[in-house]
Amino acid sequence: MGYRRVAGASSAASKLRSGSQLPLAMVGEGQTVTVARVRGAQDLRQHMSEMGFVQGAEVKVVSRVNGDVVVSVKGATLALNRDMAMRIVTC
Repeated sequence: MGYRRVAGASSAASKLRSGSQLPLAMVGEGQTVTVARVRGAQDLRQHMSEMGFVQGAEVKVVSRVNGDVVVSVKGATLALNRDMAMRIVTC
């Protein structure tokens, strides 16, 4: 499967193609990442989307403890447990 460069493609798409993906639970405090996708059932993906976790959204990790994270996404500050943070794949 090959990828082709599309004129004007975002840097998030470039990062996604480079393969450097990491679950949100493993992102360091103070880092800003981009949502690549959310894994899980449709109802869970819909719920996370409504909270702002959509492909291409920038997420800043405000603090973290043992995989639980407090993040800033689309102007909101949210706390996620480790299970939810592991379902959000970032690049």
